[in-house]
Amino acid sequence: MLENCKTARERWGGVSVIIDRWLQERQDLLVLFCALSETSSTETQANRLPQFFQILVDYVSAGHFEVYEQLVQEGREFDDQEGLKESESLFDKIQETTDALLDLNDKYQETDDLDALKEDLSKLGEYLESRFELEDRIIEVLHVSHRDQVIG
Repeated sequence: MLENCKTARERWGGVSVIIDRWLQERQDLLVLFCALSETSSTETQANRLPQFFQILVDYVSAGHFEVYEQLVQEGREFDDQEGLKESESLFDKIQETTDALLDLNDKYQETDDLDALKEDLSKLGEYLESRFELEDRIIEVLHVSHRDQVIG
């Protein structure tokens, strides 16, 4: 029994490391977003856009292909049917923000026209805010809720 507890602690503690790294990427993304939003220089914005969108795509990809998979696996291993059910609805909503964010990425990969950037940054901020709230809820439902089982 002690071996199982140690294994669970090691396994799901590793998920915490993945989540922590991913949340640091989120912080980096927000810093770039703020820098991009706060400047009125079109030249500066044009120079910052590629880096911002690269980090955005990396962040979104890490969520879909690394973090969410680990969270769902944790929910399954703890047989958390309620958490898994709630997470399905949350994932659907996150997918909507993914589509919108990637559409904006594609738009600015294909053009140098920054006339709509101010409006697009406003939309982008709303998508990010919504996404972060949904992601935080998934972490709460599928990871934080099992903390006592991992530690105990």
